[in-house]
Amino acid sequence: MKTIKMDASVLFLTAMVAILIAGAVGLYFSVRIDPMDTALSGDRIVNTLFVVENDGKPLFSYVLMYYPTTKRAAIFDVPGELGLIIRSLKRVDRIDALYDPINPRPYLEGISEVLGVDIPFLISYEMVNFGKLVDLLDGLEVFIPDLVESYDTDPKILLPAGTVVLDGAKAIQYALYELEDEDPEASIGRRQRVMLSLVKRLGERYSYLSSKPVRSLFFSLSRSNIDDGSFERLVATLADIDVDKLVIQRVLGNQRDVSGQTLLFPFYDGTLIKDIVKQSLSSLVRQDDGWSAERVYTIEVLNGTPRQGVAKKTAELLQGFGYEALRVGNADSTDYETTEIIDRIGDEKAARLFADVIRCETVRTEMRAVSGDSGSDGGLEADVDFTLIIGKDFNGRFVIP
Repeated sequence: MKTIKMDASVLFLTAMVAILIAGAVGLYFSVRIDPMDTALSGDRIVNTLFVVENDGKPLFSYVLMYYPTTKRAAIFDVPGELGLIIRSLKRVDRIDALYDPINPRPYLEGISEVLGVDIPFLISYEMVNFGKLVDLLDGLEVFIPDLVESYDTDPKILLPAGTVVLDGAKAIQYALYELEDEDPEASIGRRQRVMLSLVKRLGERYSYLSSKPVRSLFFSLSRSNIDDGSFERLVATLADIDVDKLVIQRVLGNQRDVSGQTLLFPFYDGTLIKDIVKQSLSSLVRQDDGWSAERVYTIEVLNGTPRQGVAKKTAELLQGFGYEALRVGNADSTDYETTEIIDRIGDEKAARLFADVIRCETVRTEMRAVSGDSGSDGGLEADVDFTLIIGKDFNGRFVIP
């Protein structure tokens, strides 16, 4: 009888332990928060780092910032040669020195620090797999302004002019080739066009990519810091991006030689790019249909002071904020005490937003007729939206009251 009672006690205790374990497991799964649930809860911007790598090092990195409510997105091109103090290495080095395909967290944290935003998600492609992805998407559509023929390179480069669809191998070649004496901005532009086309095609082909015959292959081509379920939700979310309003901005800076290598240090000790990111995020969440957040406004920058080069530097600064500087030159005088902005298109709201970038309080409207119209006062000036005349109260970044 004692044996039977003991066996019953053991069974009872075993059952209780099992119930407790089951309850604990159930509680764990009930309170565990999926990273995508966190990212998509409330009014949140989804930040994702896309990397294309070769031999374990990034060839190019883009941060995609997307606000699902408005379907608007912005992309920031982060150069690998961007210089910063790497505390873990105790030296100043390129930001891509932080990259480790197995442990991407330091790289994510480094880029997050530069841009001033949290970047929870990473999607990376090894070069060969990137080509396979492009083929899976049935190619990437890009516009090539001129025929490209180079038989001196290995492999040779043959790319037709016009709007073409590039397969995986051609897309890689288009993104990576550099010609002798070519403007570095040209190769940067090609990579950016590949990124824009990739985002567009991911959206267009998402239903196909998520289908059962293709889904596992699609997942296998990428490396991510989240599980497959969250990855699928992330791609599904990004598939809704309004790509027609999507633009890429590049982190700009000054080049300096450090320890035998040329590094790019962000303007104004990194504060400028953070300001640009803040303004971009603000435009993503803005739902005022009366203001065109996606339009690129054109400007002319005129130096109204005796300081040399201030107009050119200011134009570079404003281009970082997404404005297109069509002309840079001197004003009619070098004695401007006050910086002023002239609104040429009669858009008070857009003019005010432009003025806020440099904290300019003096804004006036002076409409100009287009070139060739009656009353035109100079023809070429009519193609700009705003004129900025720099005065002595401008310190290179802000107007000082």
